[in-house]
Amino acid sequence: MAYAAGVDVGSTQTKAVIINEDREIISHSLVDTGANVILAAESAYSTALDESDIREEEVEYIIGTGYGRYRVTFGNTQVTEISCHARGAAHMFPKTRTVLDMGGQDTKAISVSPEGEILDFCMNDKCAAGTGRFLGAASSALDIPLDKLGETALKSESDVRISTTCTVFAESEVLSWLGKGKKIEDILWGVHKSIASRSIGLMRRVGVDEQVTFTGGVAKNIGMIKALEENLGLKLNVNEESHYMGALGAALFALDHIMASRIPSSSKELQS
Repeated sequence: MAYAAGVDVGSTQTKAVIINEDREIISHSLVDTGANVILAAESAYSTALDESDIREEEVEYIIGTGYGRYRVTFGNTQVTEISCHARGAAHMFPKTRTVLDMGGQDTKAISVSPEGEILDFCMNDKCAAGTGRFLGAASSALDIPLDKLGETALKSESDVRISTTCTVFAESEVLSWLGKGKKIEDILWGVHKSIASRSIGLMRRVGVDEQVTFTGGVAKNIGMIKALEENLGLKLNVNEESHYMGALGAALFALDHIMASRIPSSSKELQS
């Protein structure tokens, strides 16, 4: 049995996934990236190994991805997070045609072919208003844990319109609405709707298909899922593994390498 691994080093969290040759997830792990990116990558991978019955020498190929992919020093090579999220999404949800990857520092919209290949993509490389960082600003201003923002926002009965387009001023606007007596849940729902609107603007640049898969850390936020679904008028492909989609894609690319290396040279020449 062959085993492959992917390590996705994100700006906020680092994920690792180990799969077998049947493309089944054997184990995965999640750690905070922190200041030491190399240590985060090593910790995520070693934790994934510990949670499996696999020995380190049984993992034949490892691919790093994410913004810190070159810091996966124990890996064999690197693949961009755009390719990995597209590959992971198409594997998890085969009908995927549009991928929305929302992380801590950036958001990416990816158009995917029926074969899982990237047709087009765009990302908010100039502004973090439609990312997890915007949620982080609201979390800080309202003193509410990030993992509680979504469920709190869903209690809203009348959302507040968030007008700022800059994360730097998000906290100030949130506090301003709070000072005007607006309810916390209404302010938060406004924040979620603002992020959803900006994210969908990115998606429309590459084309929005009925089969949209939501990936990245913010995919764990139930408020964001609802805000996106209401704005799009469709149900998103999302599950408990969506946070690990980049690492899964990297592991799948790693398995491709393993399988290709097992093809005899004569067979490769015939196929070419």
